[in-house]
Amino acid sequence: MPRKPSAAKSSPAQASKPGQPPAAPADLSRLRHAIDAIDQRLIRLLHERSELVVQIGKAKQTSGVPIYAPHREAEVLDRVLKLNAASGGLLAERTIEGIWREIMSGSIQLERPLRIGFLGPPGSFSHAAAVGHFGSSVSFENLHEIAGVFTELKRGHVDYGLVPIENSVIGGIGETLDQLVALSEPARGKGHARDRLPVRICAEVQLAVHHTLMANCEPARVTRILSKPEIFSQCRTWLAQQYPKAELVPAPSSSRAVQMVGEESVRLAAEKSGGPCTWAAIGSALAGTLYGVNALFDRIEDNPGNVTRFFVLGHHAAQRSGRDKTSVMFTTLNKPGALARVLSDFEHAGVNLTHIDKRPSGLKNFSYTFFIDAEGHETDPGVVSAIKRASEHCKELVVLGSFPASQRIL
Repeated sequence: MPRKPSAAKSSPAQASKPGQPPAAPADLSRLRHAIDAIDQRLIRLLHERSELVVQIGKAKQTSGVPIYAPHREAEVLDRVLKLNAASGGLLAERTIEGIWREIMSGSIQLERPLRIGFLGPPGSFSHAAAVGHFGSSVSFENLHEIAGVFTELKRGHVDYGLVPIENSVIGGIGETLDQLVALSEPARGKGHARDRLPVRICAEVQLAVHHTLMANCEPARVTRILSKPEIFSQCRTWLAQQYPKAELVPAPSSSRAVQMVGEESVRLAAEKSGGPCTWAAIGSALAGTLYGVNALFDRIEDNPGNVTRFFVLGHHAAQRSGRDKTSVMFTTLNKPGALARVLSDFEHAGVNLTHIDKRPSGLKNFSYTFFIDAEGHETDPGVVSAIKRASEHCKELVVLGSFPASQRIL
């Protein structure tokens, strides 16, 4: 009788642990080589793209066209997201957008280095929104206050500025609205100021505000938590359940709170006092990365839908993208129904309003300046008609800028 073939012995490289699929080093190596080849092609294509970007930068500087073009950015993102979907969409839209924002950020740097001013300190949610929108290749300047962003932009010390305009929980940001009112002061008494503003809104950014508890110790050892009082209120339920005995210490900002925890951790490590820092902070994940503080718990806010909208400010009007908004500021004549007539003029022109807010004008008691965002570009016929008619009921009406409407939340 023929002998049964003996079972082949597995080599150590081929052996698999119980419960795991058999290892296939040959297949894994082949796939990795394929990825390496694709990476080489990607680098070559990026190099070709960069050469074209340099040519575009030279053409822009010769003709005086702004380096940053919000309408073009919106067009590129929309196109690559459609291409991704048509190709099967294995990568999430958020991933594709993040990749292309960094590509565009590097492209801007090739054309001409830009400086972006933001409300600091570094690690603030304004900083996170600026990085998310412009990418990490441009320069960012901490201008400390919202007023400082406007001032330094008007003086030309930064190329663009980013300021918060409204939050889905607390509403409009008063300091930003007041600065927008101040923009039109030099133009008062000269008709309806539209093109005389030293600063214009040229883009908008939406950022999901997620709060992170950070510390350089185990969660159970946290005894003190630092952050802004407003953030404590936004995380009240979670803190009461998870850290009812922790001391809540107010800080000037969430970024500064994270920085203080990082500094205290370094101090204790240098003194070798026998234990880690038991302080924690609540802030942005970006702040933890900047100041060397580890994330313990993400998304601890009581309202998971907390979103802040920001305006990008610049010196040039944004061109039409096809999906735009126009921001208008106005004070009405002192007559019955003036505000209703302004709003009715936009309705009759078929223009939808997406936002309305008000601030005391400062001219006299109980006099208000109103702010609206309307769908469409200021050059669209419907918007032109609505603004012309609305101006008849206003002491002052200022178009603050048209800009591509944000399509996604960062």
